[in-house]
Amino acid sequence: MNTDTHAAHADDHHHEGGHAHGTFSTYLLGFVLSVVLTAIPFWLVMSGALPSKQITALVIMAFAVVQIVVHMIYFLHMNTRSENGWSMMALIFTIVMVVIALSGSLWVMSHLNSNMMPMHQMSGMK
Repeated sequence: MNTDTHAAHADDHHHEGGHAHGTFSTYLLGFVLSVVLTAIPFWLVMSGALPSKQITALVIMAFAVVQIVVHMIYFLHMNTRSENGWSMMALIFTIVMVVIALSGSLWVMSHLNSNMMPMHQMSGMK
């Protein structure tokens, strides 16, 4: 094959939307961010730095959402330019699903706590 054939063949593999590829530095940045986003909530729970359990739970949920977005951007290479914007639609869909899952989980756990563990109500009865 000559160089013209290679150039024509190389052009066949180029797609309009393009795919994002990570570099070592972006993978390293994503790894560092994910470690920090894991260590901070762990420290918050272990140290009891926040005044209430509800605030701690909300902060941990916020860190979880940010960490999912970091993973999608740095490891799954989702951005607005690749795949003609469909990656951004996947990001928006994922964020909506995570919010539904987290809020639903907290709602279920709250109701389980109040309905299934009435220890504070039973302590006054004899």
